[in-house]
Amino acid sequence: KMLEEAAKRDHRKLGKDLDLFLIDEMVGRGLPLLTPKGAAIRRQMEDFILRLERRQGYQHVKTPDIARLEIYKMSGHFERYRDSMYAPSEMEDEQWQLRPMNCPHHIRVFQRKAHSFRDLPQRIAELGTVYRYEKSGEVSGLIRVRAFTINDAHIFCRPDQLNEEFERVIQLILQVYRAFGITDFYFRLSLRDEASNKWMGDPAVWQRAQDAAREALRASGHPFVEAPGEAAFYGPKLDVQIKDAIGREFSLSTNQIDFLMPERFGLEFVTSSQAMERPVMIHRAPIGSMERFMAYLIERYAGAFPTWLAPVQLVFIPIADRHLDAVGKLADGFRQRDLRVEVDGRSERMQAKIRDAQLQKVPYMAVVGDKELEAGTLNIRRREGGDQEAVRTEEFRARLEREAELPLE
Repeated sequence: KMLEEAAKRDHRKLGKDLDLFLIDEMVGRGLPLLTPKGAAIRRQMEDFILRLERRQGYQHVKTPDIARLEIYKMSGHFERYRDSMYAPSEMEDEQWQLRPMNCPHHIRVFQRKAHSFRDLPQRIAELGTVYRYEKSGEVSGLIRVRAFTINDAHIFCRPDQLNEEFERVIQLILQVYRAFGITDFYFRLSLRDEASNKWMGDPAVWQRAQDAAREALRASGHPFVEAPGEAAFYGPKLDVQIKDAIGREFSLSTNQIDFLMPERFGLEFVTSSQAMERPVMIHRAPIGSMERFMAYLIERYAGAFPTWLAPVQLVFIPIADRHLDAVGKLADGFRQRDLRVEVDGRSERMQAKIRDAQLQKVPYMAVVGDKELEAGTLNIRRREGGDQEAVRTEEFRARLEREAELPLE
């Protein structure tokens, strides 16, 4: 039974059946191409998260996907991460690297000017694409890919702001989960263990960070488990573990404290007593990889997305060819309101068109013939089936607009 459900919800199968994305051998494995429908879902996800972040005082930047290799040597990524990075390329005696992480770029944006204690925190965010060379056998659908976009941000704050900022990130993650109706999750706090020598930085500073994370988690009121020895080399991190539609567990969100990068890049701010101090850095990604989150959503909704996320929200079905022009005009009126609509002008039977729209999991179908055009109404059907209803065109358009709004609280 579980296997049947898994096969039905598999995002790779639905991605093909619903024409959302493809993996093309010419382009390469692990490099998904989003179709117009897949890209429509992705844009909705992006709009949602960008607006949510702006409301929370984040500033969005745009940085290139490539940089001089030097910067990854300085950040420590090259020595630690080399195996999963693409090989550097050489041009004009310089070595260039497809970025495996966005942090160095954001650090350089932060460093463009001097900062005082009054400027902090600075919350620098970007939907930043990164490249990691996953082994061929490990790439799969949208879940394990070689190029993916992280809903990334780096917060630069004073040490005394760390608890509050860490807790704000937890609240942001919870707000995202409410919007998508995610209820089955738990927090996992990854800490250092004393045995290994892989940790960088001062143990006392680590202790402070671990205490700050624990305190913020307790304040959130959500249960958490601790995972000693699982931290990143530069600081403790919080992962939010969620279950997918068929019960497999994976990390969705991360919230991570970093004392090392500020050290390596010599970050500083002027304190109230005119001394120089190091800021603390938080790396956070409430929905982690956009690709992976999209795979999760495809499986979670089994392709039947809520109206605001649905790639096509309404299909117009003209009863006869003579209705095509009028229906085209109706559709344009809906598009002017930023609604995603299509007209099925094929010369198929009406029932076949309705069935196809339901198979494509479009939330609404509007059947339009002489009667509807005369009365200024639409004959509305839902993807779930059930009763059809005649609704005035303006009234239905307003209803669809309400349903299409982003779920911002």
